[in-house]
Amino acid sequence: MSNEATLAPQSFAGRVAVVTGGTSGIGAATVTHLARLGATVHAVGLQADRFDAPEGLPIVTHELDVTADASVEAFFDRIDRLDILVPAAGLTMGEAESTTAGFRKVIDINLLAVQDFCYRAAPLLARSDAGSIVCIASMMSYFGSKDGPAYSASKGAIVQLVKSMAQMFAADGTRVNAVAPGWVDTPLFRSIATVAPDVFAGIVARTPLARIGDPFEVAKAIAFLCSDDASFISGSTLPVDGGYLTV
Repeated sequence: MSNEATLAPQSFAGRVAVVTGGTSGIGAATVTHLARLGATVHAVGLQADRFDAPEGLPIVTHELDVTADASVEAFFDRIDRLDILVPAAGLTMGEAESTTAGFRKVIDINLLAVQDFCYRAAPLLARSDAGSIVCIASMMSYFGSKDGPAYSASKGAIVQLVKSMAQMFAADGTRVNAVAPGWVDTPLFRSIATVAPDVFAGIVARTPLARIGDPFEVAKAIAFLCSDDASFISGSTLPVDGGYLTV
């Protein structure tokens, strides 16, 4: 699997993108991939100074807590154009999700902050001739999880939020979609593979393509949904999971 772009070079030249959670994992891969395609990308997230952005790409990093209302408002005050929004910030807390405080924190970041960014971005996207939002759902949008009840609930809600926003923003020409990643090689998943190799082996055995995904494979799906090739796609959630949902 190559990390190189498969869309035409400079497909997003002149476009401006914002990616929350853009300093690690799938978010960071999305930032890099969109920038390689010519977009100016604002990578928003915590510990932004740790994001090693490839040199020479039009990437601007912003240290930002997506749940801090005043900081988010100040960020949008500095943005005067937006064509692409990928609200990718998210977390899971394991056993802590069984507590009220833990459940609330996951919902705040994975769902409410996504809704907030999308609503704030809508007026800017309406001025674009190619406004697009791509949210991050999950295979857990379709499964329950005793170890991640808040994560599963938040990601299930993202699928319905995408459908609703696709209707809400259609009159302005803004398309809204989501990707639903399966098991992907991120820092979180690597920790699972290290601590519980038997679990890792079971995941690979269940996946029809017999491997886990690369963050850039998710980023490429996101780029497709943002591209002109997807100009008549809105309200959809695209699984990117190696066939995991089919088993």
